[in-house]
Amino acid sequence: MLKNHCSLRLKTLLASLDQLADFDEIIDVRTPLEYADDHIPGAINAPVLSNEERVTVGTLYCQVSAFEATKVGAAMVAKNIGLHLDTLFADRPRQWRPLVYCWRGGKRSGSMTTWFNMIGWQARQLDGGYKTYRRWVIDSLERLPAEFQFIVLTGHTGSGKTRLLQALNQAGAQVLDLEQLACHRGSLLGALPGRKQPSQKHFESDLMAALAQFDPAQPVFVEAESSRIGSLSVSKLLLNTFHRSTCINVQASLDDRITFLLQDYGHLFDDPEHFKQLLARLVGLHSKKTIDHWHQLIDADARTQLFGELVQLHYDPAYARSSHEHFKGLSHAPRFTFRPNAADGLLQAQSLLQGITRTEADIVTDTVDLDGGTHKGCRYKFDIAVYKLDTPVYKLDTPIHKLDTPVHKLDTPVYKLDSPVSPGTPTKKPI
Repeated sequence: MLKNHCSLRLKTLLASLDQLADFDEIIDVRTPLEYADDHIPGAINAPVLSNEERVTVGTLYCQVSAFEATKVGAAMVAKNIGLHLDTLFADRPRQWRPLVYCWRGGKRSGSMTTWFNMIGWQARQLDGGYKTYRRWVIDSLERLPAEFQFIVLTGHTGSGKTRLLQALNQAGAQVLDLEQLACHRGSLLGALPGRKQPSQKHFESDLMAALAQFDPAQPVFVEAESSRIGSLSVSKLLLNTFHRSTCINVQASLDDRITFLLQDYGHLFDDPEHFKQLLARLVGLHSKKTIDHWHQLIDADARTQLFGELVQLHYDPAYARSSHEHFKGLSHAPRFTFRPNAADGLLQAQSLLQGITRTEADIVTDTVDLDGGTHKGCRYKFDIAVYKLDTPVYKLDTPIHKLDTPVHKLDTPVYKLDSPVSPGTPTKKPI
């Protein structure tokens, strides 16, 4: 009877994941290593077992008995909870309402929740613990991308896409900065000095949190990325969503691109041997003679020449191969000339936003045949909001594109959307 009473009381102290906002603080009682791997955003770490103590308890459980492991673990947990009460939680007020979780909503979080309630705080234990949260993250990442209209910034290496993305964020646009979340610039040379990448789980938690805060009624700007950003993976579902989205082709002069690379990647010359090791990984794509030549440029501190050759011999050909393969509409995407090194980045971003207007009448669904060039015989479907850019005007590359149903043949390869347009009645008017 007493056991059933205690079990019933513990169940009344449970809270579900959708109640997170009801609490003053979220407390992760797992070990520091578990917390570092991933945790609920905003949670603080108050471990009831240290990394070493958890190993000790686990070893006793496997090699001696569950009883012995529980007895030793209980003493450790009690000691650590007492330490946290004297330090971390010493100033919490009487009305404090914390939510406590561990790996699966077991004894670690249950112990702290019980003690907190005995003191008088309205503490609750997360039902299912971190495992429930992790399942929710995975489910959310499968669901959320389809809810948004993305505008993808494409362009050659050094064109300043990340800087433009940051400027768009500063201008008030919705921005998904995957490189910021991944702590990496995405290329072979993209590691950020002095910064470690998060775990895959932590990256996905931050990604889910970023997506969850966006307004589906407004576009979300994102930079074109590959499936890997450093050591981290971007899901195929998210990448496919980007590949089907509206593109803006960001362009910059070669001189501006090289100057940009000198600024953002100049730190590589601080460790010449490491820089050489990175370039040596390109042997499968370039001859050993070319790699040796680039190593000589590093030794000579010939920065401008090296970055110029990397752009023209490596990055630009790689971009030409991958971008048109993944972004089928890139050949007729609107172009935006960006000056990545100029001090007016915010003004440039604002001019881009001013050139993009979205109305209900702009939403169309067309099936397009590409009859030539690199996309001969390919078909893809636009089922997205179309964004009208005032400057530059959309231009369709020759040969002329044909719409399947109904068939509209454009006499000229240039068109624009009428403005204003009555809601629900998209039209096209030849220039």
